[in-house]
Amino acid sequence: GLKQLVGESPVFVTVINKIPAIARCDATTLISGETGTGKELCARAIHYLSPRMGKPFVPVDCGAIPTELMENELFGHVRGAFTGASLSQGGVIQEAEGGTLFLDDIDALPLSAQVKLLRLLQEKEYRRLGSPKVRQADVRIISATNRELDEEVRREKFRQDLYYRLNIIPLMLPALRERREDIPLLARHFLGKYAAKFNKRVTGLCSEAMQILVLYEWPGNVRELEYVVERAVVLTEHAVIPGADIDLPSRRAIRPRKSFKEEKAEAIAQFERSYLEGLLVAHQGNISRAARTAQKNRRAFWQLIRKHQIDVQSFKRG
Repeated sequence: GLKQLVGESPVFVTVINKIPAIARCDATTLISGETGTGKELCARAIHYLSPRMGKPFVPVDCGAIPTELMENELFGHVRGAFTGASLSQGGVIQEAEGGTLFLDDIDALPLSAQVKLLRLLQEKEYRRLGSPKVRQADVRIISATNRELDEEVRREKFRQDLYYRLNIIPLMLPALRERREDIPLLARHFLGKYAAKFNKRVTGLCSEAMQILVLYEWPGNVRELEYVVERAVVLTEHAVIPGADIDLPSRRAIRPRKSFKEEKAEAIAQFERSYLEGLLVAHQGNISRAARTAQKNRRAFWQLIRKHQIDVQSFKRG
């Protein structure tokens, strides 16, 4: 259920509160979020709160399967379908029959498999490789991605019709840096978990250790936090983990190399550039329309373009 989804921040709770309602229906769900935000945990929660809870939950990492094996992994094959296919074998769709198939890193699905997955979603049927026989499938599809899938559609890397079919119910998980108030709660949760697992008398983290955790950027999100706390529990010789036992790849967050003014200027520059580029994409390089959307006069808008050395021509079609 929801017990493994730890957090009290409003941005996180808003998302998690949707899960029971999503679980009650059978619509396809697309879970988005950075690596390590808990997409599979959410998918499992949806499954185990749903009427399908007594049937299999089958996770598949699309990014870990070679392209040439993807269709076989999903749909299975019959004897003689290809060289070495001496026996018929079902795929993960058959394995998940009656339950939930979780397709992680769905953006890695090759276009050939995307066509067949679309048919499965639309018609609830599929064929094994090498077989003319149509099989019926009773399976719920939950997919996940750490990419902007609509951008993959624009780049023609992902089928638009499949994207719409998968994205009936979108669920966007926030990055850990967007809910820093949950870090102490998560850290204590993982500390308790691993202290029990390794039978160690570790009862907490000192204030310095907690500050290090809260100020770190967490590019690997909750998964990275879990690994860091697990490592600290294993290696510490103290009942209360000191800051010295928190092993992070970087301490930039707590030892800034730049002044507040410099950091602020850099953040503003990054925002301005991404905002301008977004407008130019939306308006296909038309400066007048982009300036109106930004509610700036054309001259001021041009000054920003020149400031950030943006090539307007690259945004114009044709």
